[in-house]
Amino acid sequence: MTSLYETDFYAWTHQQAGLLRAGQWAEADLVHIAEEIDSMGRSEQRELLNRLVVLLLHLLKWRFQPGLRGNSWRLSIKEQRIRLTIHLKDNPSLKAKLDQAIAQAYLLALIEAERETGLSETTFPPACPFSFAQMMDENFWPD
Repeated sequence: MTSLYETDFYAWTHQQAGLLRAGQWAEADLVHIAEEIDSMGRSEQRELLNRLVVLLLHLLKWRFQPGLRGNSWRLSIKEQRIRLTIHLKDNPSLKAKLDQAIAQAYLLALIEAERETGLSETTFPPACPFSFAQMMDENFWPD
C-alpha cells in the first residue's frame, strides 16, 4: 500500500502538522517525521557549505586576479558575508561545524577557482589561507 508520504508529500506535511497540533501522536507518521527533521538539519548544513564555497571562491579570485577586481566580486563577497551571518544567527549550533565546513568548502572553492580563472591549481594555497574572522570582516580584502 502506497502512503500519502510517498504520493503527495505536500499533503502529507499538512496532515502530519495537523495531527501533531491536535496531540494525536498515535496517528502521526513519527518515523517519516523524524527522517524529515534530520533532512532539514542536513539541508541547513549544506546551505552553510554552499555559502562558504561562494565566499571563498570570490575571495580567492579577488586575491589572485587583482586586475579583474570589480563591483560584481565585491558585491558577491558582501552578500555572502551577510547571508552567512544571517544563517549562523538562525542556526547557532552550526558554529561548532565551522572548521570542518570551511575545510570542505575550500576544496570545492579551489576547483571552482581553477575553472573560473584558468589559473593552475598550484597558484592557490593547498589549505584555506583565511580565518573565519577574516572571511567575515567587512574590511578584509585579501591582497
